[in-house]
Amino acid sequence: MANNEKENHYLLKDWKPENSAFWENKGKSIARRNLWISVACLLLAFCVWMLFSAVAVNLNKVGFNFTTDQLFLLTALPSLSGAILRVPYSFMVPILGGRRWTVISTIILVIPCAWLGLAIQNTATPYWVFITIALLCGFAGANFASSMGNISFFFPKAKQGSALGVNGGLGNLGVSVMQMVAPAVIFLPMFTFIGFHGVAQEDGSTLTLSNAAIIWVPLLIIATLAAWFGMNDIASSKASVGDQLPVLKRPHMWLLSLLYLATFGSFIGFSAGFAMLAKTQFPDVNILKLAFFGPFIGALARSFGGVISDRLGGVKVTLVNFILMALFSGLLFLTLPGSGSGSFLAFYVVFMGLFLTAGLGSGSTFQMIAVIFRQITIDSVKKRGGSDEEAQHEAVTDTAAALGFISAIGAIGGFFIPKAFGTSLAMTGSPVGAMKVFFVFYVVCVLVTWLVYGRRKPTTK
Repeated sequence: MANNEKENHYLLKDWKPENSAFWENKGKSIARRNLWISVACLLLAFCVWMLFSAVAVNLNKVGFNFTTDQLFLLTALPSLSGAILRVPYSFMVPILGGRRWTVISTIILVIPCAWLGLAIQNTATPYWVFITIALLCGFAGANFASSMGNISFFFPKAKQGSALGVNGGLGNLGVSVMQMVAPAVIFLPMFTFIGFHGVAQEDGSTLTLSNAAIIWVPLLIIATLAAWFGMNDIASSKASVGDQLPVLKRPHMWLLSLLYLATFGSFIGFSAGFAMLAKTQFPDVNILKLAFFGPFIGALARSFGGVISDRLGGVKVTLVNFILMALFSGLLFLTLPGSGSGSFLAFYVVFMGLFLTAGLGSGSTFQMIAVIFRQITIDSVKKRGGSDEEAQHEAVTDTAAALGFISAIGAIGGFFIPKAFGTSLAMTGSPVGAMKVFFVFYVVCVLVTWLVYGRRKPTTK
């Protein structure tokens, strides 16, 4: 955004969302337009990020011969690269501008989709190629950090909870959309005209697994064009990497990261690993027809979690939520074959409870982070004698940076959970070992939320 700022009509130079007259007359309509294009791009990014949760289950049906542990690893790897990349991605909006970065980060997702489609077509494709594509799918998961940071600049602080809830919640819906679309399109002869052919199955159907990846390519191109022509950059959102790094010194950033890892990390981890886990425990059930519902309710619950936290306070909502997560993960033991009743219905219902609470908690912890960080920054600027305006500006920059870092750490759950399931199954033949670890972790989060934030002064509720 260097020399052509004067001529750049996409650049908003005088952006004052806290000024109510400016907001009503001009700001609101611009902010909403940017929000809806951002939602579309983020939703598609989540579709690409979780591609392997639908593809891995079917790879062996089209002629590959991978072990269960190898398939679990493919579902886990996009979350690992996605989590690592969220850190540099959180710096990109202040450096390049939200519009420009949304365009770049959306169009590059065409590469893993097209490559995966081609790789599936050739059964001689080695495992390392799928590993590489899975890591490239992680670029899609990083979009969350830059997208949330970008949208936070457009809205006044009173509306940020709701705007971030809409952006994050509807963006998260991408997981569910992909898990609904993929099982439907893999049985359709959609791309035979460009050489993508299916594999005949025992039941007489033809499985064209490449479709699950190729279907997103035209949609990503449309979303990129919408971002290029419809979004804006905000001049005041510019900040160097150096301006954003001080948040790493704050202990609260690391504690809140732990809580977000437990909520969002669980949401994305369960989304990635649920279909594979259900297939290993209940092989007679066609899980792909049912897998989408968990991410669907989790994503909707995220938006709701942000809204009720704005009313009741993020800490209260988060605390109750962690207690429920610990309860559901404990109940899961009773549903598994071997350790419990072996009832698929009970397993599915309890898991839906985990998806619901993981989604609610993602919304409430995110609201908590924004409120607590804003307050901490304003207090510290005031202490050193800074003006209200300085305090507000610094609070916006610090909060955006903190949300970026915390969302990065949270996403690691998406790697850890499927990997833990895969390892536990490979070592013991059962996922119980992994579930015990998750149960203890949720109990620790209950204690941290209560002891550190439950007893804080009301200003940082």
